[in-house]
Amino acid sequence: EFDRVLNTNLRGTFLAMKYEVPHLIRGGGGTIVVTASSNALATDSSRAAYTASKRGLVGLVQSAALDYASHGIRVNALVPGTTDTDLVRNASPIGNLPDDAYRVAMKQWAQSNVPGMGRLATPEEIAAFALTLASPEFPYLTGAQLVIDGGKTAHA
Repeated sequence: EFDRVLNTNLRGTFLAMKYEVPHLIRGGGGTIVVTASSNALATDSSRAAYTASKRGLVGLVQSAALDYASHGIRVNALVPGTTDTDLVRNASPIGNLPDDAYRVAMKQWAQSNVPGMGRLATPEEIAAFALTLASPEFPYLTGAQLVIDGGKTAHA
Protein backbone atom coordinates (compact mmCIF):
# COMPACT_ATOMS: atom_id res chain seq x y z
CA GLU A 1 0.00 0.00 0.00
CA PHE A 2 2.81 2.41 0.92
CA ASP A 3 4.59 1.82 -2.40
CA ARG A 4 1.35 2.11 -4.37
CA VAL A 5 0.45 5.45 -2.79
CA LEU A 6 3.94 6.92 -3.15
CA ASN A 7 4.25 5.64 -6.72
CA THR A 8 0.96 7.28 -7.64
CA ASN A 9 1.19 10.57 -5.76
CA LEU A 10 4.90 11.36 -5.63
CA ARG A 11 6.60 9.35 -8.37
CA GLY A 12 3.72 10.01 -10.79
CA THR A 13 4.06 13.75 -10.29
CA PHE A 14 7.84 13.56 -10.64
CA LEU A 15 7.49 11.70 -13.94
CA ALA A 16 4.85 14.12 -15.23
CA MET A 17 7.17 17.04 -14.46
CA LYS A 18 10.13 15.23 -16.03
CA TYR A 19 8.29 15.12 -19.35
CA GLU A 20 6.56 18.53 -19.05
CA VAL A 21 9.65 20.59 -18.29
CA PRO A 22 11.48 20.15 -21.63
CA HIS A 23 8.36 21.35 -23.48
CA LEU A 24 8.02 24.33 -21.14
CA ILE A 25 11.69 25.21 -21.63
CA ARG A 26 11.31 25.05 -25.42
CA GLY A 27 8.20 27.22 -25.13
CA GLY A 28 9.97 29.89 -23.11
CA GLY A 29 8.63 29.02 -19.67
CA GLY A 30 5.34 28.36 -17.98
CA THR A 31 3.72 27.28 -14.77
CA ILE A 32 3.32 23.95 -13.02
CA VAL A 33 0.75 23.64 -10.23
CA VAL A 34 1.08 20.47 -8.15
CA THR A 35 -1.77 19.38 -5.89
CA ALA A 36 -0.58 18.38 -2.44
CA SER A 37 -2.95 18.13 0.54
CA SER A 38 -3.52 19.75 3.91
CA ASN A 39 -2.44 16.35 5.25
CA ALA A 40 1.07 17.37 4.19
CA LEU A 41 0.96 19.93 7.01
CA ALA A 42 -1.39 18.44 9.60
CA THR A 43 -2.62 14.87 9.49
CA ASP A 44 -4.30 12.11 11.48
CA SER A 45 -3.41 8.55 12.37
CA SER A 46 -3.48 5.81 9.73
CA ARG A 47 -2.45 8.17 6.92
CA ALA A 48 1.31 7.56 6.83
CA ALA A 49 1.65 6.77 3.13
CA TYR A 50 -0.72 9.50 1.98
CA THR A 51 0.85 12.11 4.26
CA ALA A 52 4.40 11.16 3.27
CA SER A 53 3.51 11.34 -0.42
CA LYS A 54 1.86 14.73 -0.13
CA ARG A 55 4.61 16.18 2.08
CA GLY A 56 7.11 14.84 -0.45
CA LEU A 57 5.32 16.80 -3.16
CA VAL A 58 6.01 20.04 -1.31
CA GLY A 59 9.74 19.24 -1.32
CA LEU A 60 9.61 18.26 -4.98
CA VAL A 61 7.91 21.57 -5.82
CA GLN A 62 10.48 23.60 -3.90
CA SER A 63 13.40 21.81 -5.58
CA ALA A 64 11.87 22.06 -9.05
CA ALA A 65 11.14 25.75 -8.52
CA LEU A 66 14.83 26.35 -7.87
CA ASP A 67 15.95 24.09 -10.71
CA TYR A 68 13.80 25.73 -13.38
CA ALA A 69 13.32 29.37 -12.33
CA SER A 70 16.09 30.47 -14.69
CA HIS A 71 14.07 28.92 -17.54
CA GLY A 72 11.00 31.01 -16.71
CA ILE A 73 9.15 28.08 -15.15
CA ARG A 74 7.22 28.67 -11.96
CA VAL A 75 6.34 25.66 -9.81
CA ASN A 76 3.95 25.88 -6.86
CA ALA A 77 2.04 23.51 -4.61
CA LEU A 78 -1.69 23.87 -4.15
CA VAL A 79 -2.54 22.59 -0.66
CA PRO A 80 -6.30 21.98 -0.45
CA GLY A 81 -8.27 20.81 2.53
CA THR A 82 -10.96 18.16 2.37
CA THR A 83 -12.95 18.73 -0.78
CA ASP A 84 -16.43 17.47 -1.62
CA THR A 85 -15.50 15.01 -4.36
CA ASP A 86 -16.49 11.48 -5.34
CA LEU A 87 -13.16 10.28 -3.93
CA VAL A 88 -14.06 11.64 -0.49
CA ARG A 89 -17.56 10.26 -0.74
CA ASN A 90 -16.37 6.81 -1.79
CA ALA A 91 -13.86 6.73 1.09
CA SER A 92 -16.54 7.68 3.61
CA PRO A 93 -18.46 5.05 5.58
CA ILE A 94 -21.63 6.97 4.69
CA GLY A 95 -20.85 7.22 0.98
CA ASN A 96 -23.63 4.81 0.02
CA LEU A 97 -26.39 6.98 1.46
CA PRO A 98 -28.81 8.62 -0.97
CA ASP A 99 -27.52 12.02 -2.18
CA ASP A 100 -29.70 14.19 0.06
CA ALA A 101 -28.95 12.15 3.19
CA TYR A 102 -25.23 12.09 2.38
CA ARG A 103 -25.10 15.89 1.97
CA VAL A 104 -26.85 16.43 5.31
CA ALA A 105 -24.63 13.93 7.11
CA MET A 106 -21.42 15.36 5.62
CA LYS A 107 -22.47 18.89 6.50
CA GLN A 108 -22.99 17.82 10.12
CA TRP A 109 -19.71 15.88 10.15
CA ALA A 110 -17.77 18.83 8.72
CA GLN A 111 -19.17 21.26 11.30
CA SER A 112 -17.64 19.11 14.05
CA ASN A 113 -14.54 17.78 12.30
CA VAL A 114 -13.22 20.47 9.96
CA PRO A 115 -11.64 23.28 12.01
CA GLY A 116 -12.12 26.80 10.74
CA MET A 117 -15.02 27.15 8.34
CA GLY A 118 -16.54 23.83 9.37
CA ARG A 119 -17.32 22.70 5.84
CA LEU A 120 -15.79 20.91 2.90
CA ALA A 121 -14.37 22.86 -0.01
CA THR A 122 -16.20 22.71 -3.29
CA PRO A 123 -14.32 21.48 -6.36
CA GLU A 124 -15.05 24.85 -7.97
CA GLU A 125 -13.27 26.71 -5.12
CA ILE A 126 -10.17 24.58 -5.53
CA ALA A 127 -10.23 24.87 -9.33
CA ALA A 128 -10.50 28.66 -9.15
CA PHE A 129 -7.46 28.78 -6.87
CA ALA A 130 -5.51 26.47 -9.19
CA LEU A 131 -6.28 28.78 -12.12
CA THR A 132 -5.12 31.74 -10.04
CA LEU A 133 -1.81 30.00 -9.32
CA ALA A 134 -1.37 29.17 -12.99
CA SER A 135 -2.21 32.68 -14.18
CA PRO A 136 0.49 35.12 -15.30
CA GLU A 137 -0.64 37.63 -12.66
CA PHE A 138 1.94 36.41 -10.12
CA PRO A 139 5.23 36.20 -12.03
CA TYR A 140 7.32 36.24 -8.84
CA LEU A 141 5.47 33.37 -7.15
CA THR A 142 7.42 30.11 -7.25
CA GLY A 143 8.38 27.38 -4.81
CA ALA A 144 5.40 28.16 -2.60
CA GLN A 145 2.95 25.93 -0.82
CA LEU A 146 -0.35 27.78 -0.81
CA VAL A 147 -3.04 26.50 1.51
CA ILE A 148 -6.75 26.65 0.75
CA ASP A 149 -8.30 24.59 3.52
CA GLY A 150 -10.89 26.79 5.21
CA GLY A 151 -8.69 27.09 8.31
CA LYS A 152 -8.06 23.37 8.93
CA THR A 153 -4.29 23.69 9.31
CA ALA A 154 -4.55 26.90 11.29
CA HIS A 155 -6.04 24.72 14.04
CA ALA A 156 -3.30 22.08 13.97
